Amino acid sequence: MNLSLLDAELAVALDAFPAMDIWTDLPSTRNMFAQFYGDLVASLPVIQNVASADFQVPCVQGPDVNVRVYRPADQTQKLPALLWIHGGGFCIGSLHEEDYRARQLVENLGAIVVSVDYRLAPEHPFPAPMDDCYAALNWLSENCDQLQIDKDYIAIGGLSAGAGLAAGLGLLARDRGEIKVIFQALLCPMIDNRCTSPSSFSVTDERVWNRRSNLKGWDAYLGTEQSDQVLPSAYASPSRAENLEGLPATYIAVGTVDMFIDEDRDYADRLQKAGVPTQLEIFSGGFHAFEFIVPDAAISKAALATHYRAIKAGLFPVG
Repeated sequence: MNLSLLDAELAVALDAFPAMDIWTDLPSTRNMFAQFYGDLVASLPVIQNVASADFQVPCVQGPDVNVRVYRPADQTQKLPALLWIHGGGFCIGSLHEEDYRARQLVENLGAIVVSVDYRLAPEHPFPAPMDDCYAALNWLSENCDQLQIDKDYIAIGGLSAGAGLAAGLGLLARDRGEIKVIFQALLCPMIDNRCTSPSSFSVTDERVWNRRSNLKGWDAYLGTEQSDQVLPSAYASPSRAENLEGLPATYIAVGTVDMFIDEDRDYADRLQKAGVPTQLEIFSGGFHAFEFIVPDAAISKAALATHYRAIKAGLFPVG
């Protein structure tokens, strides 16, 4: 990674980050990230006026899936809903670590957010995480009246691997034709297991999501060593989808120093060519998920404001 390309504030913040080997002891890594986000949230303002409740959702292909439903505490009418999927390279993260981010979404969108605690790889490779996400989306759709959700305004979204799951979920929902999804928000999505684009080789710094971590994450998710002969489902690796027609309107955001910039830009271009309304936002000097890791930086505040505007417009379309 060329550090000279980083935003100045992000470069200063990155100096304080330790190099990490997240794969040698994955359980310890999960605990470390939980502690990191716990400490980060403790430094942020308390979010008021957001109510939440936990549910268990039946999944035909596995055990019940835990979800947490967030809503404005003063809700008086049905609202659009966003099914939100956390990141973590398919291997890290949980409902609890995503709690603050989900509350931020409700606060800034004025919508209902349903956060999914999907099963993690490598213990549960594809299709288990996707099965959990689809089960949550199906449950959301079938319980709109109980949840006070406007069934005509259901969106999906996520961050990093969660955005990759959301992209795959969009394809799956389109193909099954059971649930209407009107919008997908893909923040720095992890969507191409081939890892052959120029930018996929550009980040090796172990203080951020890098090529080694990406290859390990894909191997864990796909449950196999990668090779040219491995052709996973497009639901697992959405960049492999041949037909993108009929997908919901899409928002994609990525930083210029993110190893995913090439695959994300290519996916946005292909969506547009397929006739899908697509907004692509590229943030100069941003590394992977910078806006959530260093939220006080000016570039992060600008990125978050852009995300919220785009998602809100997708959830509350005019006309």
